[in-house]
Amino acid sequence: MATHTGVEGTVKVGSVAIAEIRSFSVEETGDVIDDSTMGDTARTYLAGLKTYTASIDCLWDEINTTGQGAMTVGSTITLNLYPEGASTGDVYYTGSAIVTGRTITASYDGLVELSITCQGSGALTQSTAV
Repeated sequence: MATHTGVEGTVKVGSVAIAEIRSFSVEETGDVIDDSTMGDTARTYLAGLKTYTASIDCLWDEINTTGQGAMTVGSTITLNLYPEGASTGDVYYTGSAIVTGRTITASYDGLVELSITCQGSGALTQSTAV
């Protein structure tokens, strides 16, 4: 069984890496449809539609215009999430996503940080870097 450290990960908008990433997460969910009927003694379900959301936390970099700057609220992007890095043979997840939020946080004794949230539009697919 392989294990990985978070330092190996990266996120790309299309083929452009986002600068200064601190962390990211992706959550896939699937709806269930209740198909129980009168007379059943237990509920039964069918698989419904799938969706995913993603969030990316990074140090704010105003000159990263093609990475962080490309992720403006309302924009549709090709999101590529690489938990184990982007070397040949590494697994990654890709899909179309709509940027739903951006939060910039600054404090007097810390770094300026940027959090980005995305809603998947269509399927999230697992691929292998080449």
